[in-house]
Amino acid sequence: MNPASNLFLIGPMGAGKTSIGRRLAAQLGLRFLDLDIEFETRTGASIALTFEIEGEAGFRKRESDLLGELVHQRGIVLSTGGGAVLDARNRELLRNNGFVVWLDTDVDTQLQRLHADRLRPLLQGVDRREKLLHMAELRNPLYAETADLRIGASGSDNSAATARHVGTQIARTWQYLETEPTHDRA
Repeated sequence: MNPASNLFLIGPMGAGKTSIGRRLAAQLGLRFLDLDIEFETRTGASIALTFEIEGEAGFRKRESDLLGELVHQRGIVLSTGGGAVLDARNRELLRNNGFVVWLDTDVDTQLQRLHADRLRPLLQGVDRREKLLHMAELRNPLYAETADLRIGASGSDNSAATARHVGTQIARTWQYLETEPTHDRA
């Protein structure tokens, strides 16, 4: 068991982090937050516009700052962006402040789920399959390094069934703490 007061979902775009996260939060009686939605709400700009104006580096800096704030809340299910694990500080923040679940999915499932999505900056004007394969090659080791639990999220688009499956797997490995234990510094 890895006791923590937060549950963090990581994984590639199209893995279902948002839809599964919402359902998990409801099942567990926790608040749901989505890093991308929080980003857009707080900045007043879309992620695509931020990429256009500030580039990926500017977006990642802002994403890291926001993640650093959100992970210190308690009693949340937080869905992260697919690239949040690229920064070593983000991986450490996630590991140190919650139970981290990697929703893993294959490229074919991603392509199916993202086929109509034209808003994601990293998928614009490129061979989507090649881009997703390249991202998986780079990011999968980082997801593995960060996660307490890896769960396959490929195949079915039934997010309710997947959330129940994820919830069952989490219940076997995660102990929810209502508050973090205090550590003596003496």
